[in-house]
Amino acid sequence: MAQRSLKTRGHRFLVKARRTLPPGTRVVLGIILICLGFLGFLPILGFWMIPLGAALAWLDVGPWWRGLKARRSRRAAPEDAPSE
Repeated sequence: MAQRSLKTRGHRFLVKARRTLPPGTRVVLGIILICLGFLGFLPILGFWMIPLGAALAWLDVGPWWRGLKARRSRRAAPEDAPSE
């Protein structure tokens, strides 16, 4: 059996998480992974948890953030108002 790369395993994890975990749970689990990743110097935990937690949380934060930016840019765009 060929070994899968870290990138492939991470992508498969994110696809499975998107399908099985509810949106609020993904953000909370992502934040927990990031916090535990900072304790990566301990034997069981690792620094690999930081990027994995960020990617997991971004599954929900990303679409919300893009929508917020689009709404802000529409509001900031000058309207076609008649000039005096």
